[in-house]
Amino acid sequence: MVRPLDEGPFFHGTVADLKVGDLLTTGHRSNYRPEIVMNHVYFTALADGAGLASEIAAELAEGRTATPRVYVVEPTGGFEDDPNVTDKKFPGNPTRSYRSSGSLRILGEITEWTRLTPEQLQTWRDRLSALLSNEKAEIIN
Repeated sequence: MVRPLDEGPFFHGTVADLKVGDLLTTGHRSNYRPEIVMNHVYFTALADGAGLASEIAAELAEGRTATPRVYVVEPTGGFEDDPNVTDKKFPGNPTRSYRSSGSLRILGEITEWTRLTPEQLQTWRDRLSALLSNEKAEIIN
């Protein structure tokens, strides 16, 4: 018998204003490499991880003030460990990060997660600037 990767609950961080029942789908541009159209939708079992992703998305939103949002989501199909972090940056999958080529259904929104301090936000701005200017930075899509 195969155990599921994780039983959740699952979360997705974004700046999109979504409603219960909406679907997050593939085919959108990456926040980190806008020239890449994503074949997967990413999510995590850690609310703070999704919060971090939403705050990064807000930092990268061009030309507008964006509100970081964290949604409780349900995968509509199979999913796998996120190869962009699993065993690449961290042994195993301590971030409990996953991706699916199927959709994620919005079940609700949460407003409580550990927010980045101004210092942490600046560190992420610096990291993102370095990543976005590095042509060799790879997203396993």
